[in-house]
Amino acid sequence: MIPLRDINPTERFAIVTFILIVLNIAVFVYELTLGEMAGERFFASFALVPKRLFAADAGPGPSVPASATLFTSMFLHGGFLHIAGNMLYLWIFGNNVEDATGRIRFVLFYLLCGCCAAYVHAMMNSDSVTPMIGASGAVSGVLGAYLLLYPRARVVTLVLFGFYVRAIEVPAMLVLGFWFVLQVLSALISNSAGGVAWYAHIAGFAAGMLLIGLFKHKDVSFGGVRGFRNL
Repeated sequence: MIPLRDINPTERFAIVTFILIVLNIAVFVYELTLGEMAGERFFASFALVPKRLFAADAGPGPSVPASATLFTSMFLHGGFLHIAGNMLYLWIFGNNVEDATGRIRFVLFYLLCGCCAAYVHAMMNSDSVTPMIGASGAVSGVLGAYLLLYPRARVVTLVLFGFYVRAIEVPAMLVLGFWFVLQVLSALISNSAGGVAWYAHIAGFAAGMLLIGLFKHKDVSFGGVRGFRNL
């Protein structure tokens, strides 16, 4: 299932979500302008390397403190599909979460979820020298928050099953629940094989669910939705 958009209007334009998307795209475009050597140095400096975070004898460190890469790594991406997928999910689900928290608190919520996700990934792979990059952990936090806030919201989803391709409206609880189960199963089966930080996705999602109660406006209730139709 590939979400295309949700049917859950916001009270105002999600400027922070828009800026985060622009920032991620701008950094990615900058990455494309770098040559091979410069690109390697750039990722070595700003990507999260778990062993550098925990081991004092991990060798030469990046140009920023290892702890800072918990933050910087979430603005780096490894390819068009990587950034396209993350930004699609952020655009669909981020605006409503931003609406529920307010702009300043949404920034803090997003970054905190991303840092939590990166830290858990590093703990699960503490001896790894493989760099981790991507906004997936922070975006996963947004998904976890959305699931609690708007479980009944309709999400226009592209369903692919063999030759069957159709866009249908599906409750957010089904779309996001399916996504989360897929992350858990993938983590159990493959760990970080294939270059995907599954535990970062899981940790970010959990962080979003745990933290949204602290960041949302007091008058925003869990399970509410504007503009939905009953099943």
